[in-house]
Amino acid sequence: MEALFPSFQTIRYKSGLIDLQIPQIMGILNATPDSFFSASRVSVIDDCLALASQMVEEGASILDIGGHSTRPDAQAVSAQEEQDRVLPVVEALRKAFPKMCLSVDTYRLSVAQAAIQAGADWFNDVGGGQMDEGIFEWVAENQVPYILTHSVGAFSQVHQVPNYQYVVEDVWLDMAKKIKALRSLGAKDVILDPGFGFSKSLDQNYQLMAQLHQFTRLGLPLLVGISRKSMIQKVLGTKAEQSLNGTTVLHTVALQQGAHILRVHDVNEARQVIQLVKKLQENGLPNLS
Repeated sequence: MEALFPSFQTIRYKSGLIDLQIPQIMGILNATPDSFFSASRVSVIDDCLALASQMVEEGASILDIGGHSTRPDAQAVSAQEEQDRVLPVVEALRKAFPKMCLSVDTYRLSVAQAAIQAGADWFNDVGGGQMDEGIFEWVAENQVPYILTHSVGAFSQVHQVPNYQYVVEDVWLDMAKKIKALRSLGAKDVILDPGFGFSKSLDQNYQLMAQLHQFTRLGLPLLVGISRKSMIQKVLGTKAEQSLNGTTVLHTVALQQGAHILRVHDVNEARQVIQLVKKLQENGLPNLS
């Protein structure tokens, strides 16, 4: 089929371009007290800068800052509290890393607007444009690079599982519809995230991973966020702290299936996966995308 968006090699940010001809790494920084992996929490600015420095040194090209946990049973916080958590981090990171690509992880338009004003570059929307009003219009009007994540319903429903007929096809069609809407409004820099862990059962997450290459047909860069998630923990009988090995396995599968960006807690290990998969592909490993 014809791709819904033109072919791409780069995605913009304020200080330059992200080259997607080689897979990129997005490091996770959670300005929250309750995100599921404690090592990613950075409520103190000095801790945030230290973790960010380590991630940049190890090979991250994007830093993703969130102020609202999306783990199962997470309680919603007000938009003001979310901004109070996120904006000082964005401002400190922009000052410390003036050329770094910064992403804000939120489902609220007001938080995204404030973070972009404070120095962030990308809007990483776990709500897929449906948890707040006017997101697609604002993204297109302001040409803000946008990560379109698949989920269903309001924030309070994000861990409920809809009655899919066939999860891969249903998610694909839902994303295709939203991509067309974004394109009709004039949005250009859009990244696709199938939303592992959101609005899917355990088996449905693995069905999506097994067929991840299908989403490259939409003609968008593909971001995968599975780092230390419960889809790994439940299969292996581990907690987040013991789920790095499982994360590495799924990162390997995702890269073979055409992933362009890995959203991770562990940058060095993700960089090593990229290096090894690249070497394998240079020596005949099939690329499924």
